[in-house]
Amino acid sequence: MIIIMLGAPATGKGTVASILSKRLNVPQLSTGDLFRKNISEKTELGIMAEEYISKGNLVPDEVTINMIIKRLNEDDTKNGAILDGFPRTIPQAEALDKFLADKNIKIDMVLNLTTPEEEIIQRVVTRRVCSNPHCKTIYNTKLNPPKIEGICDKCGSKVITRKDDNVEAIKTRLKQYFKLTNPLVDFYDKKGVLTTEEVSEKINRMGKDVAEDIAQKLLKK
Repeated sequence: MIIIMLGAPATGKGTVASILSKRLNVPQLSTGDLFRKNISEKTELGIMAEEYISKGNLVPDEVTINMIIKRLNEDDTKNGAILDGFPRTIPQAEALDKFLADKNIKIDMVLNLTTPEEEIIQRVVTRRVCSNPHCKTIYNTKLNPPKIEGICDKCGSKVITRKDDNVEAIKTRLKQYFKLTNPLVDFYDKKGVLTTEEVSEKINRMGKDVAEDIAQKLLKK
């Protein structure tokens, strides 16, 4: 089972992907997590990625494609995966199509999340994340802060602000998203695999609500 998560930054892709991963018993592959792991370990890829990510720019296609394909060849993805943050451009999508076609694997769903831009910016500047790479629990200082300020509820590690979680970086990322990534909506819509869901406080429908509905839909197939 292959599920692709689409949506601008801070629309809840990670939250939805995490819930679907547990419900469907397939791994969540987050490009953001893979890049952050390499950055923290100061690998050659990590140093290269940080130069782009810290400025709110996208990592070049070639680097991202090779990283994801290598990950999809690992044993734990034999029953499928949830791609969170990939593809982000048409060339990435085309490279993924070729890889899956060679293995006779189909895409089950492309889930496109939408959120009003003002909500996205507010979520980003108030977002905090557990510094433990094995935990990575996400908090929000307004919506769901940790019980003890600065300390993760689940593992007790320090809760931090990501370097790219600021107004300037998110505005750059949003501009790039609508220019480079939003065309993927049409790309996958034409293939008949696109499902669009709104995640917004205004309609009282958050990521966990969407995830539960989608999980039930897929499990009935």
